[in-house]
Amino acid sequence: MEQLKDKVIVITGASSGIGEAAARKMIRLGARVVLAARRKERLEALVQELGNNALAVATDVTSRPSVDALVTTAITHFGHIDAFWNNAGIMPLSFFDEGRVEEWDQMIDVNIKGVLYGINAVLPHLLERKAGHILTTSSIAGIRTNPGIGVYSGTKYAVRAIMDTLRQEVAQYIKVTTIYPGATVSELSEGINSPRVKAMYLNNPAPAPQMDAEAIADAVVYAIGAPGNVNVNDLVLRPLGQVR
Repeated sequence: MEQLKDKVIVITGASSGIGEAAARKMIRLGARVVLAARRKERLEALVQELGNNALAVATDVTSRPSVDALVTTAITHFGHIDAFWNNAGIMPLSFFDEGRVEEWDQMIDVNIKGVLYGINAVLPHLLERKAGHILTTSSIAGIRTNPGIGVYSGTKYAVRAIMDTLRQEVAQYIKVTTIYPGATVSELSEGINSPRVKAMYLNNPAPAPQMDAEAIADAVVYAIGAPGNVNVNDLVLRPLGQVR
């Protein structure tokens, strides 16, 4: 395994959950980490804790200029970028007959367009350096779907297609990794407003098994730290006991 020491890693969705856990671990391993999210106060508090190798950049991934500015700021501050992780995402699940079109639009903006904006912003820099790594968080829902998760699942299937095509296009120089987490402890479910989805998936007397965010962070660190000639393309992780 290569070390993460001195690697410059940009993480969107870094103010909580998987992104926060990964940032903490990467800093401990000697990386320099740019934390991006909308919640500036949480980012700044985290950077205060992590020290000088961490940088907070308030970022709205639904805004192309904001994502462009994130990449520019990271390069200006640390000199270059080694890895860019599209980790921001939202999950307001619902059934189609509920007609929650605004939530559908939000998922498309964050989960698909946010990923595209990230790729667009960082790819020229990585190609110029002929080195680097682009990662994106998809979901087990990007491999199979279930009732009540159709639009969310659709955005994650889109991520799967985007990333695999990107992998083929830039395989000579750039590593590409897609992460497919199963049920994970995070704030994602707080965005669910559908009473029917809550009744089906959240208000279960026998809670489904979940992984800690640190488990996903460990897998991502493994992918980024792989030897230079090894490209870890897909990371599929489920908690023990999760069947679907």
